[in-house]
Amino acid sequence: MAVANRMQSTLRARPGAVTAVLSVVGYILVGSALNGVLPLFPELSRETVLLFSHLIAAINTLALTAILAGVYFIRNREYRKHRAAMLTAFSLITLFLFFYLWKTGGGFEKSIVAPEAVTLAYLGMLGVHILLSVVSVPVVLYAVILGLTHSVEELKETRHAQVGRVAASAWAVSLFLGIVTYLLLNHVYTWEVREATALLLLVAAPRLRSHAAS
Repeated sequence: MAVANRMQSTLRARPGAVTAVLSVVGYILVGSALNGVLPLFPELSRETVLLFSHLIAAINTLALTAILAGVYFIRNREYRKHRAAMLTAFSLITLFLFFYLWKTGGGFEKSIVAPEAVTLAYLGMLGVHILLSVVSVPVVLYAVILGLTHSVEELKETRHAQVGRVAASAWAVSLFLGIVTYLLLNHVYTWEVREATALLLLVAAPRLRSHAAS
């Protein structure tokens, strides 16, 4: 109990510092898992990777629904429902991250096979989706930490409302684009296995050296 109280006091007193630390740790863990530095996940079969793709899309759809519900509740001053909706969304995003890292670390990634114009639009949406996913981490964490450690009245004296609006907007757009790209990749057009960047570098490096030597 004493440890929990000290932890809550730290979160309450230094939400910005705690957010920064958690964000950096999260970036390092995700980057390490995606690049194989931390082999945390067992290998997946092709069928399981495909199943995970559909599961991730379902989780993202539920998370987006929870965020939109949370926005609706806060606009109607239903604070408890807003809190429950946003914590649900945060839990779903954590679940998404687990399955996404497992799918990528233990399986493979897909590359869309479509007309050039569609491919460019797809890559653009995917790029914005990834960028917003990355930059929204600290603002989402900051809003969640404030919401967990302050009462409704106390939150009015913090930046929770301003940060929360940014977090919800970035989060919702990222999830929406993720769902659109999933539909394009899996249900509208077809796909092929995308080689890992590290593998491509290993294959290309000898060729580049041979050209440089000739």
